[in-house]
Amino acid sequence: MTRQLKTAHEQLESAEFRQLVRRRWRISLLLTALLFLTYYGYIILVAIDRAFLSRRIGTFTTLGIPVGAAVIVIAWILTAVYVVWANRHYDAEVARLRRQLETR
Repeated sequence: MTRQLKTAHEQLESAEFRQLVRRRWRISLLLTALLFLTYYGYIILVAIDRAFLSRRIGTFTTLGIPVGAAVIVIAWILTAVYVVWANRHYDAEVARLRRQLETR
């Protein structure tokens, strides 16, 4: 095995890299769980309490329309949260680990 491959293997086995992978999985799973909770919560609300979502909040609109739109907006917000986190923390840490690998 060449020295560069051996160093890359050591980096992949390092505690720093494993911690980075764990942190990414935690963030991803948390945001995914929130997204599923939002989507399925809306679907369950439609199934369980249709009368609540059928309440009129204007001449032509029921409560279900803005709640459904909020589901979409929440999905966008959760995506934005992940992108901001990845740009600020994850990508910076990956770049640092890559520089560390290249200097070896």
